[in-house]
Amino acid sequence: MKKFSFSLDKVLDYKIQIEDNLRTEHAGAVRAVAQKEEEIKEMEAQHQYFVEGLENVKQNGCRISELMVYQEYLGGDSQRIRQQKEMLAVLHQKEEEKRNQVIEAKKERTSIDMLKEKKLSEHNFAIQKDEERFIEEFVANSKYHAV
Repeated sequence: MKKFSFSLDKVLDYKIQIEDNLRTEHAGAVRAVAQKEEEIKEMEAQHQYFVEGLENVKQNGCRISELMVYQEYLGGDSQRIRQQKEMLAVLHQKEEEKRNQVIEAKKERTSIDMLKEKKLSEHNFAIQKDEERFIEEFVANSKYHAV
């Protein structure tokens, strides 16, 4: 019997390539999220440092102009942190979309893989049946010639 050939091998290869590309894109999205989270963490630590500095200045006494400078800086800093958190939310959304695309690509590839396994199993079963028929014919012919 002829060698097993799956007619959708090229499609399967294409689906694997698509899945690999999506996995790479998803990994990039995960890295972007982690990087943005780290940036926000650093910004919040710096913000906290200046809040503590403001408290020290208040306790030691200061001019109103100094307080206004601190307040203005902290207000702008808070706004920048909020903007970065909004960007983080967008990055989280993009990461989730990529993850869903990877899951869909994996489902598509898996369905073709399962079909290939089924066809291979059928092919192997047919080969086994042919071999059994050949053996039966050989045994029957051997008995016929032995008589």
